[in-house]
Amino acid sequence: MKIAFLGPEGTFTEEAALAFVGQASLDATEKDLVGYPTISETIEAAAGGETDNAVVPIENSIEGSVNATLDALAFDAGDIAIERETVMPIRHALVVSPKADLAKIKTIVSIPQATAQCRRYLREHFPDVPIRAANSTAEAVEQAAKDPTMAAVGTKLAAELYGAIFAEVNIEDYADNQTRFVLLGRESSASTGDDKTSIVCFIHKDQPGALLSILQEFAYRGINLTKIQSRPTKKALGEYCFFIDLQGHKDDIGPAQALKCLDCKLRSVKILGSYPRAK
Repeated sequence: MKIAFLGPEGTFTEEAALAFVGQASLDATEKDLVGYPTISETIEAAAGGETDNAVVPIENSIEGSVNATLDALAFDAGDIAIERETVMPIRHALVVSPKADLAKIKTIVSIPQATAQCRRYLREHFPDVPIRAANSTAEAVEQAAKDPTMAAVGTKLAAELYGAIFAEVNIEDYADNQTRFVLLGRESSASTGDDKTSIVCFIHKDQPGALLSILQEFAYRGINLTKIQSRPTKKALGEYCFFIDLQGHKDDIGPAQALKCLDCKLRSVKILGSYPRAK
């Protein structure tokens, strides 16, 4: 079994992949994890059969949804779906070369989500230092380890892997910073009694009450929605689809009835997965 993750080694996503291996009793080890440079390539690896599964971030408690993941699942993921989710605490560190002098740092590098989660710290300590985007926190740490004028926002694991040091730890703006990661694959998860279903709804046209007509199917059946988000359909300006997370499994009576009614009302409904809810 091969599991793709947003790499290279040392990312939070790799840590999540290792957690899934333990939680789901997957027939895989750390050696079976394969890092890919972007979220889209990670998902494409599983969709195209290069790997059996993929692990990607989907939502952060500070910055909200990871739109690259949502878009890939809605438009490019083929027949793979969410099998499981896990929620992990996110602790960012300022990582530098052993030769670095913090007073001489000229660039901060990391993924946009990571630097956004550390805005206050970076503004207070490096107010005039430009921030450069990287494909992953591990890639950022690898770059900073080789350049004493660069600092990365990354993980302790990455610092150990690439020979860098921690200039400061726990630099995130909020102590309760968490990210939800999902395991993608082709196995259907059976109902456990404590599940979540993720869907994306495509309406026929923009008109008054379009969203209400979707929501009332769940309200009528007493189904709790844990997330609602609109995203462009990529077809025309002003055309949107709706991502919804609901409590319950797609095969449970209430959600199954609601989804059946939505199939009649909407242009299409794509089920992104029904899976055990993270504890």
